[in-house]
Amino acid sequence: MEEDWPIVLPYTLDSEEASVLLDALHSELPEVSIEYHATPSATKEALIDAPIVVAFGFPDELFSYAKSLRWVQALSAGVNTYNVNEFEQRGVKLTTVSGVHAQPAAEQAIGYMLAFERGFPEAFRHQHRGVWERYDVGELHNSTVGIVGLGSIGERVAELASAFGVETIGLKRDLSTGGDVVDELVGPDGLESLLVRSDHVVLACPLTDKTRNMIDRTALKTMNDNGVLLNVARGGLVKHSALVQALQRDWIRGAALDVVADEPLDGDSPLWDLSNVILTPHMAGLTPRYMERCASIVADNYRAFVAGNPLQNRIV
Repeated sequence: MEEDWPIVLPYTLDSEEASVLLDALHSELPEVSIEYHATPSATKEALIDAPIVVAFGFPDELFSYAKSLRWVQALSAGVNTYNVNEFEQRGVKLTTVSGVHAQPAAEQAIGYMLAFERGFPEAFRHQHRGVWERYDVGELHNSTVGIVGLGSIGERVAELASAFGVETIGLKRDLSTGGDVVDELVGPDGLESLLVRSDHVVLACPLTDKTRNMIDRTALKTMNDNGVLLNVARGGLVKHSALVQALQRDWIRGAALDVVADEPLDGDSPLWDLSNVILTPHMAGLTPRYMERCASIVADNYRAFVAGNPLQNRIV
């Protein structure tokens, strides 16, 4: 590299996160100057000459100190906490680590499917009561998995599911790409068919005005009564009251939810006590390799930045 562009890690990372990320980044970019500044005051001073920041969040107050800032790499897949308008007005690039959750979230979805087919929740209830008694189970093999959203998570779900000999149906807005990872690709107008045919429906799409509450009473009634709804995306995709009704009345076989519309889930929600529900506390994307995978994305973008090439996952 002809020019060294130093990287600043600000106080918005805690010391443990920063330590792991520093080690990973030094391994990926051994000749680049990378410094962590653990306090607001130290960060503000460092920002005066810093062209690149890698961070969890970038508070607006830091812009007034960032005289040389050219690019901020967010350590998240979304930018809800970033003032995107401010980045646009200042001409500062903003990128994410979209895709970093693909492997753990896809594994979570596969785990949900296996749990329902092999009856693990029932096994846990038997174990808790000290009961040694067989129960009916199924197989994932030869089932149909519908995947709503073929971004990095949806594609990885399809790849992993294929190892079990399932038929995969993928739904995405842009049909020009992504068809090679599923057996059948449909557009938004194919949702009804996907719901009818799928034994497992995986939600892996973004939450937008068009997708909010897409799984409502009508959609749930459309699913076959052996269908299981799996949500590793956003809680707002599902109409909570309609889902509770569908589960209580056996319109569908069950649901596995890593996310709900209002988190944490209210203690009075019927979902807590339904035997055909698996709940996990918004953890599908968690992995001990998170920072390692982030560092790989950051390093690729760094090389693209200094070479004047397009950055991946660019928001601004």
